[in-house]
Amino acid sequence: MKHSILIFALAITVMTLNAQNSLTEAEVFATTNQAVGNITFTNNGDLVYSHHPFFAPENRVMIMDAKTKESKPFPNKAWNTPRDTDDNYLSNVLGIRNDENGIIWMIDMAQRNNVTPKIVGWNTKTDELERIYYLPKSSVPKIAQPNDMVVDTKHGYFIIADEGIGNGGDGSKAAFIIVDMKTGKTRRILEGTRTTKPENTPTVINGKHLAVNGNDLLVGNDGITADKDFEYIYYGPLNGTKIYRIKTLDLVNETFTDEDLDAKIETYSEKPNNGGMSIDMDGNIYLTALETQSVAVVLAKDKSVKTMAQDKNMVWPDGVSYNHVDGYMYVSAAQVNNGAVFNIGKDKSSTPFYIFRFKPLVKGVPYR
Repeated sequence: MKHSILIFALAITVMTLNAQNSLTEAEVFATTNQAVGNITFTNNGDLVYSHHPFFAPENRVMIMDAKTKESKPFPNKAWNTPRDTDDNYLSNVLGIRNDENGIIWMIDMAQRNNVTPKIVGWNTKTDELERIYYLPKSSVPKIAQPNDMVVDTKHGYFIIADEGIGNGGDGSKAAFIIVDMKTGKTRRILEGTRTTKPENTPTVINGKHLAVNGNDLLVGNDGITADKDFEYIYYGPLNGTKIYRIKTLDLVNETFTDEDLDAKIETYSEKPNNGGMSIDMDGNIYLTALETQSVAVVLAKDKSVKTMAQDKNMVWPDGVSYNHVDGYMYVSAAQVNNGAVFNIGKDKSSTPFYIFRFKPLVKGVPYR
């Protein structure tokens, strides 16, 4: 009897500590056999997600039925199959977003095949290709790694965060890539500037530095989101201590030089080393905290940083996105730190890979 009481007391203590440390609890929504990168949603709430390109998956993008949890290649198998006859396929995808028109936009970083980087839009209402925006070398040089984006349908721009770690890049030339939705014109801005390049804040998970060949991996411009009115773009390098923001119309203004833009950038808040970023209707910012198996939140009321949700299996939380149908924020656990390149050639990742969800403080902004 005493033993049972002790176990019950310990359980209550653990639950209390978890409640004190996190604002809410994360629940497992689904598991997969391959690492999930970023997640977005169709108009009816089904999950569309990238298989994390770090693990060279056969299928680059998948769609999961929200009710049955069954998955299949998105938009179809042909678009996930490389070939020599044309380049209308997905080479490697991480960044993926939806818009209010039912279009899923995917950034093809094109690092696995000899094709041009591009943004592919697939219309889920008609089940047809909407448009391809090709990204030229002037905007996506060899060291680029266009990771995530804001799909700004209000002003008509894709605003892409480029980490600057492609093909041997060290993050020091991270940047923004701006794409005009009407004309397709692209520009590379703020390359290697104070708010896009990483700080010397290495990623440390369970006491181990994320390093390649003994050198700490420092990642530049990564998490990015926009408020509900597309007034501000919020962003920051993965390895960095600050979230920055700038007015959207300033960032896309072609008349401004990098020096002009730098003067208009505000330091918004503190942050941990983070991957993905999302926002809610009140302006609270949710970001995946890589080192603590958690999602953090920056509260709009005072810009303080709190732990929103945490789980021991949330290993390398990557993308975080709001599902307007069920009212949950979804977050993937990609286990990137367990990959072979960070573990002397041995892949230490293990199945299953998790997709978690949690209730945000208020309704999230669905199309970002």
